[in-house]
Amino acid sequence: MHLSNALRAATALSLIMVGAAQAETITIATVNNGDMIRMQGYTDDFTAKTGHEVEWVTLEENVLRQRVTTDITTKGGQFDIMTIGMYETPIWGANGWLVPLDDLSAEYDAADILPAMAGGLSHDGTLYAAPFYGESSMVMYRTDLMEKAGLDMPEAPTWEFIRQAAAAMTDRANDINGICLRGKAGWGEGGAFITAMSNSFGARWFDMEWNAQFDTEQWANTLNFFKGMMDESGPSGYATNGFNENLSLFNQGKCGMWIDATVAASFVTGADSTVADSVGFALAPDNGLGKRSNWLWAWALAIPAGTQKEAAAKSFIEWATSKDYIELVAAKEGWANVPPGARTSLYENPEYQKVPFAKMTLDSILSADPNNSTVEPSPYVGIQFAAIPEFAGIASEVSQEFSAAYAGQQTVEEALAKAQAITTEAMEAAGYR
Repeated sequence: MHLSNALRAATALSLIMVGAAQAETITIATVNNGDMIRMQGYTDDFTAKTGHEVEWVTLEENVLRQRVTTDITTKGGQFDIMTIGMYETPIWGANGWLVPLDDLSAEYDAADILPAMAGGLSHDGTLYAAPFYGESSMVMYRTDLMEKAGLDMPEAPTWEFIRQAAAAMTDRANDINGICLRGKAGWGEGGAFITAMSNSFGARWFDMEWNAQFDTEQWANTLNFFKGMMDESGPSGYATNGFNENLSLFNQGKCGMWIDATVAASFVTGADSTVADSVGFALAPDNGLGKRSNWLWAWALAIPAGTQKEAAAKSFIEWATSKDYIELVAAKEGWANVPPGARTSLYENPEYQKVPFAKMTLDSILSADPNNSTVEPSPYVGIQFAAIPEFAGIASEVSQEFSAAYAGQQTVEEALAKAQAITTEAMEAAGYR
């Protein structure tokens, strides 16, 4: 009897020791967006379930892109998981730089991922990153200010209406800007916004022969409209405002409208917003040319090839992007605060269907078509980006020229001429022309 108990105790101890030996500390690079910060607060749940510890490297969006791109291309090995998106994932997957996620558990239910998200995070049908949240973009607006201006927001507004409404809601004496938009340099910041907007003006980055198109009337119309509207009705210093800066302004009651990522809806209606009870939603604007200004994106978790902690990294991805994680956040913080846009089952959930922005978010995601994003034919896939390896570098430079024009440091015409030259030179050097 005593021997049996001793053997059982020894077996239990050995299992604990094996578990401890298998426990890892994984390093995750992520963006400093609200949903990612929220995820970090629940890390103890992951550790309790798996024994693995997590070290976070939390970075501003432009810095994150630079750090993870440098690390993956140089095989630096700093991170076991990287937060990347729909631009990087197919390219890096094709290069063999990411671990395929084709063996996730049956309980994880990869088939539940929204097709738009799974498609954008795959290469040749293989998933290389799991979406933590998915997004499009839409109009978020102050219903009280819209009513005060004597206007009604259409469900599908035009850019002309947006400009009219922005001017009507602007109240400089009370520090209220009619509209807040991204002007910050960076291909994924202001560059993403102006590219998505340009689609609705009939512009495109390249024609079918990969010739740069910044010398066209459509691009001139886009930038002149944007700058004119923002000079009239936007905040001072808008040329340096990105997602987080505009979120802060909106939550402080300083924006009549904000057109940005659908994922922001939970924050502008949340506890940190001073205007949470007066927020409405509409589709991103168009110009009557058949293309709206909404994009398609996912912040997703991927594992760089060569990590020594692949199993632990996969277990984290399964935890963070699972149905159970959504349930965890819902139980703690309410359904409005769960990460949106990634799973079909979320939008079938009766409780989530009660969330005021759920339907508009899904409608925006479903209306975004990265394979057919421009009025005239274009040779690339992508809405707010062109899915070619050279794009990030080119667009980062181009967005700097645009931001300089917004700030009044050069004219729109000068910025477009420089964008044309930068893009043409880079595409010729890369062998596209």
